[in-house]
Amino acid sequence: MSILKENISVGLCSDHAGYEMKSVVEGYLDSMGVKWHDYGTHSTDSCDYPDYAHPCAAALEEGTVYPAIALCGSGNGISMTLNKHQGIRAAICWNTELAALARQHNDANCLVLPARFIDNVTALAIVDTFLNTPFEGGRHQQRVNKIPLK
Repeated sequence: MSILKENISVGLCSDHAGYEMKSVVEGYLDSMGVKWHDYGTHSTDSCDYPDYAHPCAAALEEGTVYPAIALCGSGNGISMTLNKHQGIRAAICWNTELAALARQHNDANCLVLPARFIDNVTALAIVDTFLNTPFEGGRHQQRVNKIPLK
């Protein structure tokens, strides 16, 4: 069961450290017929991840994209930035088990990949797991409801 929503694109963003892997993810989404919108960056030139995370998070908040995938070197900086936004539940995942749990238990709506610590094959397996794992709800819903919006 895919979490993708019809007529809504997946949001993508990265800094320079995640740019090349983001390009691989875009190719994978293309091969699956999944629409996406890239909020940048568009090169490996050094840049600041908040400049790309904020517009992607805003689009996710507004419902323009769902879900989002973000990448930076460690995953930490871009995740911290994304999680400052209301309703964003960005989860750093470096294996498929974490991606599945982020969706099943936390209803994560943004996958964060640590581009300097995983290879492209692993990244695509994580993306596939994230996009195809539903939220379990139930007892997990009451926990997600306790995450403050501000």
